[in-house]
Amino acid sequence: MTLTLSRRLTLIAGLSLLAVAAQAQTALDTITKSKTIRIAIPTDYPPYGFVGPDMAPQGLDVAVAQLIAAKLGVKAELVPVTSANRIPYLQTRKADLVISTLGKNPEREKVINFSAAYAPFYQAVFAAKSLPIKSWADLAGKSVAVTRGAMEDQELAKVAPATLEYKRFEDNNATIAAFAAGQTQLLATSAAVAGNLMQRNPGLNTEYKLLLKDSPCFVGVMKGEDALLAKVNDIIAAAKAAGELEALSKKWLGRGTGDLPL
Repeated sequence: MTLTLSRRLTLIAGLSLLAVAAQAQTALDTITKSKTIRIAIPTDYPPYGFVGPDMAPQGLDVAVAQLIAAKLGVKAELVPVTSANRIPYLQTRKADLVISTLGKNPEREKVINFSAAYAPFYQAVFAAKSLPIKSWADLAGKSVAVTRGAMEDQELAKVAPATLEYKRFEDNNATIAAFAAGQTQLLATSAAVAGNLMQRNPGLNTEYKLLLKDSPCFVGVMKGEDALLAKVNDIIAAAKAAGELEALSKKWLGRGTGDLPL
């Protein structure tokens, strides 16, 4: 039986409406109905995210994740991720948000959206005080420990001399352990992580050498989830105004938030 043009158009219109209805179910709708939000967090990056003595995740990013869930009135389901898989987890909808020391750059903005910044963060090169490092040229012929795919890995490649030897590791714990064990002369990581290392290993006499990037932390949100992004931004703005973000930053980083970008 042949459909008339009118019936064909009616059928196409009906299918289009069904497709629109299916797409209308946003992540925020699902979160509200399920009373649960899945948030990707680090567990190998103290003080932003690590496993405490009770084996439960804790740290600045974990606290922000719990704050956002509480403001939404839902339960936080914490999803441990690494630097390499945190964005893929968001893209494949294994997580609704990424709160994992996520820096913003043009490449990442092509695939996900970012909230307003919620915490300070910067990456740098660290080494023993006895090692003279004054410029990028001084890295020539030396070895550096860095986490594969992390912001510091990307930024170091832009400025380091070609003869710098990279030793890349799959997570931050392995990176820090390699440097602490003397497998490399340099360490490229965040100031917060390096500070934690210095406190635990004073005998290494590690110090800050060169700034790689000043890169505040943002919440990652899937493209197209504008309602969820707006809600997260509202929560961040209110928490900033109420001094909650300042208090969390001082608790976990030992310093305030400073001027965070929107």
